[in-house]
Amino acid sequence: MEGVPVEDVPVEGIPVSEAKAEIDRLMRAFLGAFTNTDGDRPNLAAIREVFLPQGMIINNSGPQPVVYGLDAFIAPRERMLTDGTLTDFSEWEVHERTEIYGSVAHRFSDYAKSGFRDGRWFEGAGRKTTQFVLTPAGWRMSSMAWDDA
Repeated sequence: MEGVPVEDVPVEGIPVSEAKAEIDRLMRAFLGAFTNTDGDRPNLAAIREVFLPQGMIINNSGPQPVVYGLDAFIAPRERMLTDGTLTDFSEWEVHERTEIYGSVAHRFSDYAKSGFRDGRWFEGAGRKTTQFVLTPAGWRMSSMAWDDA
């Protein structure tokens, strides 16, 4: 469809605005899964709901990428968020740019985070790149990579 802006390409007959709203919801659910502010318990099961089962999550903040499957990513975070290591934690998008084309989408996000780690207050920020695919069950994340500032 040469000459047609990506924003105008219909997504399986669904308006792009509806696809974008679903992708927004997935991202909020992912980031919200880690929240344990005000005594709330994190909902890390949400990660399995928003990702394909074969999803990949990559921490590219260090000297070498660390690549996780879903279980390997969730387990240590669940421990830290429930054993007192990481408290009053939340993470949120500051800015995003989403591109949708047919049954694939990409989102580039700036994010911020804050909480107490080992009793000390911290604030951080970084960027995430997230890929989405449209499945028979709706949009799902297929991969995510991040780099903390």
